[in-house]
Amino acid sequence: MSSPHDASGEEWRRLDRRTVLLTALVMAGVAAGAGLPTALGLAGGMPLWQAFAWVLAGAGLLIAAGAGADYVRWRRTRYRIGPERAELHTGLLLVKRRSLARERIRSVDLAANPLQRVLGLVKVRIGTGEHTGGESTLELDPVNKAEGERLRTELLARAASDPGIREGELAALDPAWLRYAPVSFVAPLLGGAAAGGVMQVSEWFGAQGKVIDWVGDRFQDTSILWMVVVLVVAAGLAGIVGALGLWVEMWWNYRLEREPGGTLRVRRGLFTARSISIEERRLRGVELVEPLGVRLFGAARVDAIATGLVDDEQDKHADLKVLLPPAPRAVADEVAAQVLRESVAPTSAARLTAHPRAARSRRLRWALTAALLPLLVLTVLGLWLTPVLLYIAAVGAVVALPVAVLLALDAYRNLGHGISGAYLVARSGTVRRATVALQRGGVIGWTVKQSVFQRRAGVLTLTATTAAGAGAYAVYDAAADEGLAFASEAVPGMLEPFLVREEREERATATGCGTAGEGATIPV
Repeated sequence: MSSPHDASGEEWRRLDRRTVLLTALVMAGVAAGAGLPTALGLAGGMPLWQAFAWVLAGAGLLIAAGAGADYVRWRRTRYRIGPERAELHTGLLLVKRRSLARERIRSVDLAANPLQRVLGLVKVRIGTGEHTGGESTLELDPVNKAEGERLRTELLARAASDPGIREGELAALDPAWLRYAPVSFVAPLLGGAAAGGVMQVSEWFGAQGKVIDWVGDRFQDTSILWMVVVLVVAAGLAGIVGALGLWVEMWWNYRLEREPGGTLRVRRGLFTARSISIEERRLRGVELVEPLGVRLFGAARVDAIATGLVDDEQDKHADLKVLLPPAPRAVADEVAAQVLRESVAPTSAARLTAHPRAARSRRLRWALTAALLPLLVLTVLGLWLTPVLLYIAAVGAVVALPVAVLLALDAYRNLGHGISGAYLVARSGTVRRATVALQRGGVIGWTVKQSVFQRRAGVLTLTATTAAGAGAYAVYDAAADEGLAFASEAVPGMLEPFLVREEREERATATGCGTAGEGATIPV
C-alpha cells in the first residue's frame, strides 16, 4: 500500500471502522430469518434444543465469516481527495486502483439505510456521469455522516452564485401530496404483486392448494363474476396500501434546495435517507410528467434533463432525475421555473402548435387495432372451444372500444410543440403525458423520420438529440412543412443544409429547372 502521504501532502483515509459491526448486524438478521424455520424443520427429527444448537452454531459461523471478510475489506481500502484527483485503492488478492479527475466529477450522492442511519454512517457515491459502468464511479461504503457531507461539499464546490438567483429551499414536502400515491401506476402493480406473493409463499410451505380451497369456500355460494370482482377489489386495496407505504418511504422529509455555487440538492427518504446533487451547469431542461391518474387529479411530476445522471443499479428507487414528486400542477410549474431560473416555466408559457388531423386518424387506427386484435382472438377461440369466450369478447368490446377511442382522442389533443425563449417545448402521450422543455443550445442533432404511411398523411416525426436526460426527445406526427420549419427555427443553421426552401424552388421554376415540391422538404 502507498505511504500515508505523497508529494501533494494529502493523507490516505480509511472507511469507517464500524462497517464491520454493520456487516455483523446484517448477517445476524439474515441468520435469524433463515435459522428459525430451519430449526423448526429440524425439530421433527431431533430434540428442539439440539436443533437450535445446530442452527446457532451455523449462525455464528455465518456472522463470523461475513464480519471477517468485511474486516479485510476495511483494512485493504483507502481513499484520498487530492487537489486534482479522487482516488480509491481496495482489494486483497486483486488490488484495484481507481481515480477520477476532480474536474470530471459531476455527482456526489449520499444514501443511508436504517442501520447506517442508526450508526451515523452514509454511503458516498462519487461519479462522473459517464455510462461506463464502475470505472466512472467511486463508492465509499460507509463513512461517517460528517465525512460524507465534507466530501460532497468539497467535490462539488464551484464558483460563487448569481446574487439575483434565489438560493435555499425551493420546495418542501406537503403531506397532502400523499393523495396522489393511490392513483399512480404503482398501485395496481403492487396489488398484483401482493396476490402473486401470497400464492408463491403458500407454495413454498406446500399450502397453495389449501389457500385455493379456502378462497373457493368463501365464494361457494356466489357467481364466478362476483368472485372475480371481489378479488380484484381486494388486490386493488392491497395495492393502494402498498403504494402509500412506498411513497412515504421514498418521499418523506423531501426538500429541494439550491446551494451556493449552483447545485440543486434533493433530500428525501423515511427509512433510507438519500441526498442527490445535480450541478445546474449540467441542466439542459426539465420534463413535466403527468401519468393519467395523477393528471386527472391536476398534478404533475418534475424531472431534470441533465448530463451525467446515471441510474444506480443497486438502488431501483433512487430516481436520480426526479426533482419534485407528483404535486399540484401550479407547484410543479413554479418549481420548474425556479430550477430553470425563469420567471415563468417554459412548459406552461409556450403556445404549442397543434398537429394536423392526420395525427388524430393515426392514433384512432392504432387504438382500435390494439383493442380489436385480442377481441378477435377471443371470438375465434370462442367459436372453436366454448361460447363463454364469446361473452367475454362481447363484454370486452363494450368496454375496450370506447376506452380506446377516448385515449386516442386524448393522445391527439396532447400533441403539440413550440418555442419559449431559450427552450423548445414538445408534448405527447396520454397514459403518460410528458411535456419537455429542452434548451435549444443543448440540441446536438435532429433526426427526421417519415414512414410510408406518414408520407401519405403528410406528417413526420422530429427527434431532438441531446447529451442529457434520455438522449432524444421526439415531436410526433407534426405537419411536414411546419415541423421542419420549427426545427430550423429552434436550432438555426443545423438543419439548413438539408432543407430545400420555397424561394430556391421558385428560382428553379423561373429558370425552367422544375421544383422539388412546396414548402421545406428534405430530399430523399
